[in-house]
Amino acid sequence: METTVPELPEPSSAAENATASSAPRSLAEALRARDDASLAALLHARPDLLGPVPGDMTQLATRAGTRASVIRALDRLDRFALQTAEALAVAPDPCPYPVLESLLAGEHGSGSGAREDNGSRAELPRALATLRDQALVWGDDERLRLVRTARELLAPSAGRPSPTGLGPTVAEATAGMSPTRVQEIVAAAGLPATHDPVSAVTALTGLFNDPERMSALLDEAPAEAHQVLGRLVWGPPYGEVTPNPTPPVRWLRDRGLLLPASARTVVLPREVALHLRGGLAHRATEPLAPAVPADREHRPQLVDANAAGQALAALATVEELVKSWEHTGPPVLRAGGLSVRDLKRAAATLDATEPAAAFWIELAYAAGLLASDGEADERYAPTPAFDDWIELPPGERWSVLAEAWLPATRTAGLIGDQDAKGRTLSTLGPELDRSAAPEVRRRVLELLAALPEGGSANADTLLARLDWERPVRGTSALRARLARWTLTEAEVLGVTGRGALAAHGRALLEHRDPAPLLAPLFPEPVDHVLLQADLTAVAPGPLRRGLGDVLAVLADVESKGGATVYRFTPGSVRRALDSGRTASDLHAFLSEHSITPVPQPLAYLIDDVARRHGHLRVGVASSYVRCDDDGMLNEILADRRSTGLGLRRLAPTVLAAQAEPSALLDGLRAMGYAPAAESLTGDVVVTRADAHRTPARSAPVPVPDGPPVPDVTLLGAAVRAIRAGDLAATAVRKEPATAPVVAGELPRTSSAETLATVQAAALTGTAVWIGYVNADGAASQRVIAPVRVEGGFVTGYDHTADEVRTYALHRITGVAELAEEHL
Repeated sequence: METTVPELPEPSSAAENATASSAPRSLAEALRARDDASLAALLHARPDLLGPVPGDMTQLATRAGTRASVIRALDRLDRFALQTAEALAVAPDPCPYPVLESLLAGEHGSGSGAREDNGSRAELPRALATLRDQALVWGDDERLRLVRTARELLAPSAGRPSPTGLGPTVAEATAGMSPTRVQEIVAAAGLPATHDPVSAVTALTGLFNDPERMSALLDEAPAEAHQVLGRLVWGPPYGEVTPNPTPPVRWLRDRGLLLPASARTVVLPREVALHLRGGLAHRATEPLAPAVPADREHRPQLVDANAAGQALAALATVEELVKSWEHTGPPVLRAGGLSVRDLKRAAATLDATEPAAAFWIELAYAAGLLASDGEADERYAPTPAFDDWIELPPGERWSVLAEAWLPATRTAGLIGDQDAKGRTLSTLGPELDRSAAPEVRRRVLELLAALPEGGSANADTLLARLDWERPVRGTSALRARLARWTLTEAEVLGVTGRGALAAHGRALLEHRDPAPLLAPLFPEPVDHVLLQADLTAVAPGPLRRGLGDVLAVLADVESKGGATVYRFTPGSVRRALDSGRTASDLHAFLSEHSITPVPQPLAYLIDDVARRHGHLRVGVASSYVRCDDDGMLNEILADRRSTGLGLRRLAPTVLAAQAEPSALLDGLRAMGYAPAAESLTGDVVVTRADAHRTPARSAPVPVPDGPPVPDVTLLGAAVRAIRAGDLAATAVRKEPATAPVVAGELPRTSSAETLATVQAAALTGTAVWIGYVNADGAASQRVIAPVRVEGGFVTGYDHTADEVRTYALHRITGVAELAEEHL
């Protein structure tokens, strides 16, 4: 009988054996081999791994492979790093570096699998290093492994196509297929029959992976079959077929080049698609970030001046908005936020569009200048912080707004959209926070800052760059919207001018105070106006605080811009008189602050309104009207417009009314009279602008994008704790005589054995391994060097915590001595 000697693999060299034996066999081992700086970088990039601090490397590796954590890490990859991960998801597991390189960059040379070099080969080490740093890939270059959860997320399936456009492997597509059908496919493909379906699938896979044999098989295919394959090769790999398919489809299906995915669907196997693609995982790779060149260049001085003008207008807009809510602010909706009607009113007040008004409202809210008053009839009103803000120099006031805008997560651009339940998102309402907003704002400004001074970028190139940096679908769409809103908001706020980043915007980005850069660009406040004969006044620049406040009461703003135009009307003059000023006060004020003489029409208007002001007096009865001129009272009673006031004569000079005093005042003023309110003592009530303020309110806190990024101190402590816990978990123990210590389990010894072992360790100064259960019932394992054992406690240096600690002996589950080489 002849004996067949099986063919043995060639012996590998000693160096190869050493490399294989030293290669990490798990993600935990790969993490254990990292230095402290690399571990700290991982925890900094993925702060969700720190909640709470893992007890050892095994816990860290387990947490790094959870679905939520992996999804978050994938979301933060750039396009080429993500394409590298996608290629590993469809590559053999483990995957050698040359195989990964050919999937992304094609084969070397000029053959069918070669691809024009676009930098993929040069950038692949960087992308792979990114995946390793993020603990998404582990292993050396000979055995690259994508973490299992990432492979499940990125690998193709029937319900979730791969971004590569590839389908399942032959083995996956034939799972569940009858052995007879598999043998038929093998025979049709020209392969010898096998004894079992596993070897048959292996043979078919080998055929599809052999370029020469595969090319020979495809040369026999009908021309129409090549057209069918061409429609499926770059994905999606699934196609529908009829119960009686056409001859080209039948030819492909019989030879396994198309495999059934369902009763009416076929799929192109991954091996076939890769052959047709020349071994490429993607139709096109993008190894390099799209450049963001300067679209236009302006003089930096012009950019700064333009941005400063926008900043000054922003200050005036916010001030006008908040002051308009001083006396009767809009009510808070039951579900929170501002009604559409009140938003329209605010837009009319600011002479702006509704989206622009929503942005200014949200900005004032983010800066802590507006809030709800918290009363039963809850309304929005200025906060006490507004009074402090209004007294600051203009540059510092702008800094407050800009420093609130940059890190804010509330996103005004979402107002008017629908939430998940179909409800419209309202201004100042809930559901407006987007944690990605601060990062996108800062990134857009960083890209603008990278341009030459005075350079502006095209919006499309900016969006293309942001899409490359965060390409995950859903994430990239939101970032694109946030980027467009950032460009608009930065311009109207004055961070940019003509699309270019201003000097004070650059200071804001670099955490420097922008106020000193803005101060020289702002015009000095003026202390005069130009009175004109058409009952208007022109302010040639920003007015000083006192002058502006008085003029805002005495006149109405007609137009804004470089010069503000105010118009005097009977109503505005009466408003000034109601605030306690007399006609002589108004004449003196205008004479003092106008560089032109007071026009006669304006003087006559003031005198005429003052002559009639207070001639009628309204008090509390329900209310009453008192006037020394009984003829005027007769005129009021005879006027049909007074019917709704419920007036009746009490005396020749007194009328009683059913209306409240405020309603009576409004009604008489609507009839053209100028009544004054009267107190219980008969004195004229002076209506001063005592603004309503909320209680002290803090600005809304931005919603973080996941766990906060740890600082250097926390990272150092976390790395030390993980190292110490790993030391305790992996320390080699001396085998006890009774029962061996099982790795990963706490030691179990009797109380007498525990006491004797720790006493001996204290005498000899050696370290031992203990299991300990604290008062909360949490079990842990530690390596300690006992120093003192007394009173039921053992005190010693804890290598795990890197400090001296005391442990209760009755809480120690057991103790084991360390092996000699680990003492």
